[in-house]
Amino acid sequence: MWIEAALQAFPEAEFRDPVDAVAMDAAEERLGDALPAELRALLLETDGIVGHYGTDTVWPLERIVEENLHFRSSTAFAELYMPFDALLFFGDNGAGDQFAFVRTPRRPDIFVWEHEDDSRRWVASGLVDYLSRSLEEDEDEWYRQ
Repeated sequence: MWIEAALQAFPEAEFRDPVDAVAMDAAEERLGDALPAELRALLLETDGIVGHYGTDTVWPLERIVEENLHFRSSTAFAELYMPFDALLFFGDNGAGDQFAFVRTPRRPDIFVWEHEDDSRRWVASGLVDYLSRSLEEDEDEWYRQ
């Protein structure tokens, strides 16, 4: 389902081998929380999606874990930005802006974190909507409108 959704939006999208359930469980344990159901299902089908210009539209599982742990624990980030504990980052635009699910309160919506000004804005109603919007266009205007 997820590969088909991505290919419908961007026929040149690239995919990786799927994550196995053991790796998924270990990642969730490291994060201290279950991944959103949509993201979990996508990763069990493909370990991330590469979109326009080689951008990781959806990161591989290991990057999801490492980036989120880093953002939540970095003392430098704590001095510069609002806390990231409520977000679960899973992809980016290739230029610093990152996309995330909201962990608290848990909801399917996708938000963008814009690194230049630390703003966080709604951009998609769920993962299918995010894939459609982010992969159909090769520019960042889709989420800046």
